Amino acid sequence: MEPLTEHRQVNGPVVYGFLRLLRVSRARQDALVAALAEYCRNHELQLSGIFIDRDASTGPASAAFTGLLDVLALPDVYGVIAPAPSHLGPKAIAAQRRRRIEASGSRLLLVRGPRTAHRPVPRSGPVRRHPGTTLAES
Repeated sequence: MEPLTEHRQVNGPVVYGFLRLLRVSRARQDALVAALAEYCRNHELQLSGIFIDRDASTGPASAAFTGLLDVLALPDVYGVIAPAPSHLGPKAIAAQRRRRIEASGSRLLLVRGPRTAHRPVPRSGPVRRHPGTTLAES
């Protein structure tokens, strides 16, 4: 019997990380890098490098983002991973960067998506659970 894919040494799709770190501690940076690495391990992605933007004054064409665009042009690169949309910059810059990533043919993956208001789950009666069923919020 063949081992499961999870038990074989296989290379997943290649992704590059992008972090926008303005005045953050080394511990925070390390935690964000670890979060990207863990996400990639859990989703069978190959994290090939991380670009860090530390300059808020450069606009959408920072050195880190330009470097990211350069590697996205390489063959077999699947996409970009970031902890949250805010790591692409303020809304106007983030929108431009998102368009540039998509125009390169790459995907933008977010560990944590945009924040949305929490919607209460309507309860019209008792909740019945069946063995093997997991309730999920839509």
